[in-house]
Amino acid sequence: MNVADSQRVGSSLEHLGYTLTETIEEADIIVLNTCVVRQSAEDKAMGRVTSLAPLKKKNPNLVINLMGCMVGVRGAEKLRAKLPFVDVFSPPSDPGPLISHLTQGEIHSLEDSETTRRFLMMDEELILPIAEQGKLISAHVPIVYGCSHACTFCIIPSKRGGERSRPVGDIVAEIRSLARQGVKEVTLLGQIVDRYGKDIPDGPNLAKLLRIIHDVEGIERIRFLTSHPNYFDDDLIQAIAELPRVMPHIELPIQAGHDEVLANMKRGYTQQEYRDLVAKIREQIPNCSIATDIIVGFPGETEEQFMETYRVLSDLKLDVAHLARYSLREGTVATRRMDDNVPEEDKLRRLHMLDDLQEQIVGEINKKYLGETVEVLFEEKVKDRWRGRTPTNKLVFVESDDDLKGRTMPVTITWTGPWSMQAVLAGVHSIKQPVLLTI
Repeated sequence: MNVADSQRVGSSLEHLGYTLTETIEEADIIVLNTCVVRQSAEDKAMGRVTSLAPLKKKNPNLVINLMGCMVGVRGAEKLRAKLPFVDVFSPPSDPGPLISHLTQGEIHSLEDSETTRRFLMMDEELILPIAEQGKLISAHVPIVYGCSHACTFCIIPSKRGGERSRPVGDIVAEIRSLARQGVKEVTLLGQIVDRYGKDIPDGPNLAKLLRIIHDVEGIERIRFLTSHPNYFDDDLIQAIAELPRVMPHIELPIQAGHDEVLANMKRGYTQQEYRDLVAKIREQIPNCSIATDIIVGFPGETEEQFMETYRVLSDLKLDVAHLARYSLREGTVATRRMDDNVPEEDKLRRLHMLDDLQEQIVGEINKKYLGETVEVLFEEKVKDRWRGRTPTNKLVFVESDDDLKGRTMPVTITWTGPWSMQAVLAGVHSIKQPVLLTI
């Protein structure tokens, strides 16, 4: 989401005549876009913005803009006292305050002003920053802002506000604009993306939106994240199964494998319901990949309850597991009402156990690709190798002197590891065969 927000800021500033510089000392404007999902991210952001104070003292005309979840939807006033050298505080996904400051109030907040919305969209088109035009193959497109589910461990609802679904017309116009600028793949974003449209009376759901976007010319691949098991319904499963441009890769966090912990997290489902959903998805979308999120050491989690999480991950054999240790976050229900009573050494040990298990699982999954031919969309060249992804979001590297950027090509997998795979273009041998010379 922050990547998409930053693109909007960059594009908006270019509309005002500014250009990007890689040297911070040359900047007339510095925008620090922040994430505070974890305490470590907030600490890092605070340290970074504090480090900008000497630049402001040296150049009083420098405009410093703090943006994103650190500001939140109601946090600007509290931050002004701590950071007096910051000129503008912008909520998440809202370049409006910065644009208003630079235009002396002629353009106001994105949330409040249709003028700003039209300005930022350039007549309903999102124009990528010049540095990314023609170079960006995969782009992120927010479709629902904020969140209204309020899991007890999560800070997002208080920082980004309640969920607001974007109109279908705005989303489609943005994706068409991205396609004209060379983007081949879009990822639809939402804190709970499969709740899209639920805040709009008689509005379209995510499945309907996918069917509409599927017809946008130039877009070859469509992804979305992050889903919630409660809202991943049959209509959505059917849409993924039927639409060839919607990639068979699903982000479906479980967070924990024990029902009591899930209830304390306010997730709204049981372990068995999650298992049943995974089985249904795999039945209707064969060969799909599924990713999950897991938090270890949630308040009150016993060793027995953690081992239930371990067994769930071992049984389901999911393709990706994003793992995290629980940490206190000011403003969450868990911090206010629950004791952080799992020792850090236990959290770390449990994290390592799951990490080791998942490495083994994904290593076995990826081995099945060895010798197979799959389609890869290539995004960029990294250290003499082209990097791309399969429909199931597997990372693949290929050596080639050809320009593969933005091309979807069949490759044959020659090596697999738990985190990436190597391949050759289909029909090209990775090792030259010896030639027998007969005299």
